[in-house]
Amino acid sequence: MAQHKTSIADKLKQFGNLRDNITTAKDLPAPKPVDRYEIDSVVAGAFCPTPLGDVFVAEQRYAQDYRHGESLLIPLPFPLLAQWTADTRLTDLNLEKYAFLDTETSGLAGGTGTYAFLVGVGRFVQGQFLLQQFFMRDPAEEPALLEGLARFLAPCEALITFNGKAFDAPLLVTRYSLHRIPLPFKGYAHLDLLPLARRLWRDRLPSRALKYLEEHILGLTRATEEVPGYEIPWLYFDYLRTGDARPLHGVFYHNAMDVVAMAALLAHISDMLANPYDGRVQHGLDFIALGKLFEELGHWDEAARLYERGVETGLTEADFGVAVRRLSILQKKRGDIDQALRLWQEAAERGHVYAHIELAKYYEHQLRDIKSAIKWTRSARKHIERMEIPVYERKHWLLEIEHRLARLERKAGI
Repeated sequence: MAQHKTSIADKLKQFGNLRDNITTAKDLPAPKPVDRYEIDSVVAGAFCPTPLGDVFVAEQRYAQDYRHGESLLIPLPFPLLAQWTADTRLTDLNLEKYAFLDTETSGLAGGTGTYAFLVGVGRFVQGQFLLQQFFMRDPAEEPALLEGLARFLAPCEALITFNGKAFDAPLLVTRYSLHRIPLPFKGYAHLDLLPLARRLWRDRLPSRALKYLEEHILGLTRATEEVPGYEIPWLYFDYLRTGDARPLHGVFYHNAMDVVAMAALLAHISDMLANPYDGRVQHGLDFIALGKLFEELGHWDEAARLYERGVETGLTEADFGVAVRRLSILQKKRGDIDQALRLWQEAAERGHVYAHIELAKYYEHQLRDIKSAIKWTRSARKHIERMEIPVYERKHWLLEIEHRLARLERKAGI
């Protein structure tokens, strides 16, 4: 069979037909534009001019009667907190001189590579709590953010933060320094609520994170738009990449709640310190924590009263032992030896070894009753031998007891 040969002319003809069926670029529909959701379409706010450019600012106002959970926002005067921080300015300043500040950052490592892309700051203005949130749409807008924040902080003289001494304040110091902008809070008094929260609730609550305290101390659970703090840097990076600001709505909510929660927590703490017996404090361990704070500040009479209320409120056996021990030692320092003796006897009946030792000391040094001192020391040894405690703890107690017993027996001529 003869093979058909395709001529060059046939090939050109075929190519021409193929070309006619090809759609050219000019015939294609225009590409669909990528949707951009700018921040002002997602969060209510405005672009505010500064000498270093515009910065987006969201603003909210909270009325004088607003309650964040169970707490108002306006704190009472807090001279005890001023004493605790050793900064008397915290007592003397007008309420409108305080600024409550929290940052959302590009990371948690700190250093020059970390910046605050959102800074929430609140202060009291004519009885209302004014919250402003400064946001940079792009890292190039950071100078404008810092300048806008400086203007807001200008009337203030004190900073309230939550872990801000370790993180927020040093971070902002770095950013202002890098841009050669004067630091707006230089020389301000600074109250960091995290160390205070640890002092008050570390024995009762498993976490002292602000959101946890907000829920378990202030009685407020955040809305579903809340986003976890660890997700926030990645949400901002996604925004920079896509231009879609919608996921940032939850970030603004998170930041606003943190700032408002700080004001409410400070109000709650100042109320606890000023009026611990009016029902604000209900847990025995909270009374004990307050007692420790008052004792360390030298207010022994009030500390003793708080310890007594804590013991009366009801505690676990272990917590009871700790509380009675502190109270009895405090009563001894105050010179109320009869009250201390009563507490030691009650604790000894409940099997607390330290109480047997304290009673042994009392009979030896106060009453010169060596026989009774020996009895209480031997009783302490018997309790230690029966207790289920770590070996090192038992060894520590037994060494002390045997040393004391040997000395007492020498005195008694045994």
